[in-house]
Amino acid sequence: MNSNTLSVTQALKQRTSIRAYQSKPVPEALVREVLDAARWSPSGGNLQPWKVIVVSGAAQQAVISKAKNYPGMFPNEDADKPVYPANLWEPYRSRRFKVGEDMYELLGVPRENKVGRLTQLARNFEFFGAPVGMFFVIDTRMGHGQWAHLGMFMQSLALAATERGLSTCFQEFWGTLRTTLKTHFALGENELIYSGMALGYADESAKVNTLRTERASVDEFTTFHFD
Repeated sequence: MNSNTLSVTQALKQRTSIRAYQSKPVPEALVREVLDAARWSPSGGNLQPWKVIVVSGAAQQAVISKAKNYPGMFPNEDADKPVYPANLWEPYRSRRFKVGEDMYELLGVPRENKVGRLTQLARNFEFFGAPVGMFFVIDTRMGHGQWAHLGMFMQSLALAATERGLSTCFQEFWGTLRTTLKTHFALGENELIYSGMALGYADESAKVNTLRTERASVDEFTTFHFD
């Protein structure tokens, strides 16, 4: 852990989606430490409705190969639970569009360079070069509350990683390979991979890692009823 421990607020502001990593390995003991901190996340009824699969080394490469060997440009195995709703409305459509444009501008990939943009998108399936990949599993019989609790667990994990000098990237994109991964990991009948996550040490020299997305102000998303 860093000698100067971050406050929760500092960790929240420092955490960002990192899309380029050093090859420096992350020891299993450190991954366990991060998971040990995250397990204290809250969940209704203390159900703790999450399972985690961690891959590194040969196990990680086996998963990467599944994506690379997929017949077609990109998998499409998330039709029942897509990452984004169809026909996204405002202001969400504009927010999604802007973060994409800002990222590709940093990378020097113009809109007309379709191959370049698809190549960058495909790096999701390489965990952006991170030495550790994680997958978060939930039972499909769970309700929307438990999905929210899984998200809180993932956020807790990301903040615990930030505290220890590690970086992460939430990767719902792995949901497009759900059926293949379900078979690969021999998941139970009712188990589903919700999301992946890259974990490692950020490549500070990579321009893409300078991206800082904007946030709406408190007054844009809050209504106050104070007496």
